[in-house]
Amino acid sequence: QLQLVESGGGLVQAGGSLRLSCAVSGRTFSRYAPGWFRQAPGKEREFVAAITWSGSNVYYGDSVKGRFSISKDNAKNMVYLQMNGLKPEDTAVYYCAARETMVSTHPEAMNYWGKGTLVTVSS
Repeated sequence: QLQLVESGGGLVQAGGSLRLSCAVSGRTFSRYAPGWFRQAPGKEREFVAAITWSGSNVYYGDSVKGRFSISKDNAKNMVYLQMNGLKPEDTAVYYCAARETMVSTHPEAMNYWGKGTLVTVSS
């Protein structure tokens, strides 16, 4: 079992930046591939970014490519999402998730979820 706790959300103006953090605890000795998803009011959960256990491969949703960056620190059991050039349409609850072994961009494939952190981008 893994426990995921997100932090770093808040209110930011359009064009600004935020860095989300995800603290991973529990069976952290096991290999897992983390990712970030988001859900805006009235919309389905959307893939944002994912990274392999080794960190050698990263994946991004089309709407955030070139603006967001995912990274991880295995020694600290932390996962990060650097968000630059934020837009009002980025407003959502952002969730950290993890899948055992292989990376996935599909929310239904993730094994563990955090409770989310709210990001609000004002115009």
